[in-house]
Amino acid sequence: MNHLQKKSFLILSIFLSISLNATDINILEAGAAEGGKILNTAIIQNSINRISESGGGTLIIPPGKYLTGSLVLRSGVSIKVCKGAILIGSTNLSDYLNIQPKYVALRTFQATRQLIYAEDQTNISITGNGIIDGQGGAFRRTGDGDEPGITRPHLIQFINCKNVRIENVTMQNSGGWMQHYLACENLIIKGISVYNHCNFNNDGLDIDGCRNVVVSDCIVDSDDDAICMKSTSPAPCKDVIISNCIVKSHCNALKLGTESTGGFYNILINNCSVSPSVDPDPIYGTVNGQSAISVEMVDGGILEQVIVTNITVSETNCPIFIRLGNRARKHSPGAPEPGMGVLRNVFISNITATTSSLITSNITGIPGGYTENISLDNILITSIADVKKELFQNEIPENDKGYPTPAMFGNVLPASGFFIRHVKNIKLNNIQLVVKGNDSRPAFIFQDVKDALVKYPAVYFAGGDNELIVKDTGCENVRVIQ
Repeated sequence: MNHLQKKSFLILSIFLSISLNATDINILEAGAAEGGKILNTAIIQNSINRISESGGGTLIIPPGKYLTGSLVLRSGVSIKVCKGAILIGSTNLSDYLNIQPKYVALRTFQATRQLIYAEDQTNISITGNGIIDGQGGAFRRTGDGDEPGITRPHLIQFINCKNVRIENVTMQNSGGWMQHYLACENLIIKGISVYNHCNFNNDGLDIDGCRNVVVSDCIVDSDDDAICMKSTSPAPCKDVIISNCIVKSHCNALKLGTESTGGFYNILINNCSVSPSVDPDPIYGTVNGQSAISVEMVDGGILEQVIVTNITVSETNCPIFIRLGNRARKHSPGAPEPGMGVLRNVFISNITATTSSLITSNITGIPGGYTENISLDNILITSIADVKKELFQNEIPENDKGYPTPAMFGNVLPASGFFIRHVKNIKLNNIQLVVKGNDSRPAFIFQDVKDALVKYPAVYFAGGDNELIVKDTGCENVRVIQ
């Protein structure tokens, strides 16, 4: 046997060894009952345990309906939900494990419940062309203190896991957030479909303090925030790419915040489409959605190096919302109160949006706390709203500690394009605003803005020539080049 033959034999031996060690279990063959009426939790969990203990493999959910309570996913296990298969969450809360996570964050310092849970695991995945249905409408919200994941189970919660892949599955009807990935590393989410409109806090996808994340080719339709990055612990969201997604939400479509303790670094959002949900009846939010792009820092932390580009928006209340505030919410009861956060180095480009709302795109800080280094380039916003002059107010409240949302300053802002306040070093290049409605507001209003360059703005008013830019109190070095 020559050297090449020996090398080939060695590679084949390793491959055969891996193949022989892998354990694949079909839950139907393991004794699970199809039909969606009989609880299969114990059989499915035992199969997961066996696969992990054997060194890894695939848990196969074959075509059919299978009812289950909480499942704990373990290292080396891939759940494959086959086409035609539906994994159904129980509607009995007692079928969900009350798990106290080891990792402390805003929503994990008390015990939580979820359909599929993992903590401190590696090489785990959920794939296939089937459906996971949480039946979350069965768990009703009982009050303001009723957080998702406590008495209303998440569909998925993975904490401090490495090498995670979620691919091609359809997820629907969670009791709260659909997916919560907290402090995970090397996370790939690709080709999934999410529909979440059965309960309060029905987020589509929450990436919380994770590192090395790729989200691509997904369709997300949610009652609450659709694709949302958070930082509910000292761990930052870092090195995240979101691309080629279709996003629909009654709240915020593409969002960083509100929780921001650990901060956000090196975030790229690219090639996404935002439009209203196909669901006509919001549980929370508005029919057209609150915002398309939201960048929010209100609980301390640092946000920098964020790029949002190539986004089309067919309708929303507020196309672009950037907010530095000082709510200063702790990430856990024993944590120190966070100081004033930092929001800087944000580049937004190639945005085409239509809105019928009276809520303007707005970029704001607070007195003494400036949003810094903001660049907006090649943006076209078409407004089809009618605005009576007596409706809008010139005195806009600061609302330093308010919950960040485009409507936090009122339902009508005094600019038809952008309201900009407490901002340093902002550049607006090739901003086109088409006002088709009867709107007498100026295009831009600047308050306490320092070092601003507005280059080649093009504004078209159906009702005649309105003011282009109003430079209000406290502005320094605001230049306009037409």
